[in-house]
Amino acid sequence: MNKIYIIGIGPGHTDYVLPVARQYIDKCHVLIGGERNLKTFPLFKGKTLTINKDLVSLVEFMKRERVDKQIGLILSGDTGFYSMLTFMKKHFKEEEIEVIPGLSSFQYLFAKMKETWHQTALMSVHGRKQDYLLALKSYSSVALLTDQQHSPKEIAKELIENGYETVKITVGENLSYDDERITVGTPMEIMAASPYQMSVVIINNE
Repeated sequence: MNKIYIIGIGPGHTDYVLPVARQYIDKCHVLIGGERNLKTFPLFKGKTLTINKDLVSLVEFMKRERVDKQIGLILSGDTGFYSMLTFMKKHFKEEEIEVIPGLSSFQYLFAKMKETWHQTALMSVHGRKQDYLLALKSYSSVALLTDQQHSPKEIAKELIENGYETVKITVGENLSYDDERITVGTPMEIMAASPYQMSVVIINNE
């Protein structure tokens, strides 16, 4: 019985896919991931399967096919931060999976900013609500994974409404892709520069 590989592929561009991740992907007969992630590997020779909302069927497929096929589940960023690893561990024993880490979008953006991030609260508002305003009271900066509902514009608006109109915000949009855009400004300036696509937000309250 084959293990299922859970593979972090970095922020997006193929340049940031670790060599070890490529080695594991090359072993796979089936590659599962989001549509955009699968496009990162156009030369993959095996079967590809796009993740959708029917995760129950996805689990059944993996349990059935791993008997005689090697399956890889590719995840953007790193596997250890708000990824499908939590979901997978609910359905597979630890000895049934193997996890390969990737570069996170936080690592990438802080490198672009030429800043360290050991004093930063790492959070996600991607598909969830987290109290980053409370975190700003204890940390000099907060880093957020975002989505369309909790977009940089909405975050900037909430900061203004709660008296943080002078903080510095950095928005990293489409990180590592050809259309990457990094925008720095006050909440008002960030709102003016919208709309944004797939983004990471860093709020600095020093």
